[in-house]
Amino acid sequence: TIEPNVGVVTVPDERLKVLHEMYNSKKTIYTTIEFCDIAGLVKGASKGEGLGNKFLGHIREVDAIVHVVRCFENTNIVHVDGRINPASDIETINTELILSDMEILERRIQRTSKAAKADKSLQSELALLNRVYEWLSEGKNARAMELEEDEAAFVKTLDLLSYKPIIYVANVSDEEIAAGDNEYVSQVRSIAAEENAQVTVICAEIESEVAELEDEEREMFLNELGIEESGLDKLVKASYHLLGLISFLTCGSDEVSAWTITKGTKAPQAAGKIHSDFERGFIKAEVVSYDDLMACGTYNAAKEKGLVRMEGKEYVVKDGDVVLFRFNV
Repeated sequence: TIEPNVGVVTVPDERLKVLHEMYNSKKTIYTTIEFCDIAGLVKGASKGEGLGNKFLGHIREVDAIVHVVRCFENTNIVHVDGRINPASDIETINTELILSDMEILERRIQRTSKAAKADKSLQSELALLNRVYEWLSEGKNARAMELEEDEAAFVKTLDLLSYKPIIYVANVSDEEIAAGDNEYVSQVRSIAAEENAQVTVICAEIESEVAELEDEEREMFLNELGIEESGLDKLVKASYHLLGLISFLTCGSDEVSAWTITKGTKAPQAAGKIHSDFERGFIKAEVVSYDDLMACGTYNAAKEKGLVRMEGKEYVVKDGDVVLFRFNV
């Protein structure tokens, strides 16, 4: 693979099924998340080996990294290094990302050093750049650094590959998926713990089979294997959490929909996710939490109990809020 494959995946949300029945809606629209499948990097990628620079460029464009790591034995599937060693595989990739970051920082430090001679206010920025560079030179990912809030905000602007949030996906065999862990997965968990990263365990072989099945067959198939939810669903939920994303809901007889926003989004900006006119002409948001709505049974019952609130421009939308926006055209 040279060009990345992009897949748009539905974010699983059981709440929509319930709301669909409650409102007897004509259609249900799930929110989505986009995955960009980039071919594996090889050693020397930061120096251009194996189309490395191109692949590194693709990684630079994403919000978070999902690193799939082989954690199973199978003599029919050859490993590029001829052995199964998740720690080594992770180190290979991380090293290439770190080397690429160091190259970027070298140029930035050079520019800032020159500018700091004339502008003394840049000294603190230069000191932080050098701190990050030294950290990386020890083979550590930027995301594992302990930074103050303002320092973290600055480092984020540098767009370093090793600063991007990451999920390690441990790919196990179909025999091991119900158990969840093996010695290889334990290696991955140990590395992730040092970086405050997440780990999701899946079996890619099962996932490819599950993808071919209808919903009902899929559920039966997973139950037979003793798996509560598919690896893809687990990965999507983990990705959503990693990126600080939540969903608010809109309901009506025409459709029930989920909308993606980042935590901390205020009502007018949430309205803008539906349509820019909603944000421009925002007046109020009529809000009830999903849990309150379920406890009352109907929207009117929730209204009678005073659980439907009218919120203004400063209201921060919560996950699971069922919202009706009022706006001027």
